[in-house]
Amino acid sequence: MRLSDINGMSEESFVSTLGGIFEHSPWVAEAVAGQRPFASVQALHDAMVHAVSLADDEHKLALLRAHPDLAGKLARAGSLTSSSRSEQKGAGLDQLSEEEYARFDAVNRTYREKFGIPFIIAVKGHDRLSILAAFETRVENDFETEKRTALAQVARIARLRLEALVAE
Repeated sequence: MRLSDINGMSEESFVSTLGGIFEHSPWVAEAVAGQRPFASVQALHDAMVHAVSLADDEHKLALLRAHPDLAGKLARAGSLTSSSRSEQKGAGLDQLSEEEYARFDAVNRTYREKFGIPFIIAVKGHDRLSILAAFETRVENDFETEKRTALAQVARIARLRLEALVAE
């Protein structure tokens, strides 16, 4: 899809098309729909990230909690969004052994118990070992540091999704 198509859509179509760029959070697309036309995909992404930065903590935490656990129960049940499924598959998280699934379950549980949100990382360029290493490093963060880190990862995921969907 071309950026000119995005810019020319009705607000309803714009939100419908871009509502999943930020996982299960169409409010982000709604917040920027009136700012069209965007000069570039980067400008669109910047506007969306800015909308998230202006949101209250309740919306930010809801956005983070909308993300699935990596290699979690939803992934194994085939219940992820198509974007999340593709991203996790690209990192090989759909081909884990039972022992590896158990390891991911344990680190997901530890992380959620500490922070109350799922561990979020843009998995492109990662494999299961580098993801596990990131888990182990980031679980040592304090909540505010980890919330900022998770939101930065969400922004990176959104950028990758936009690039896959929209051409200049």
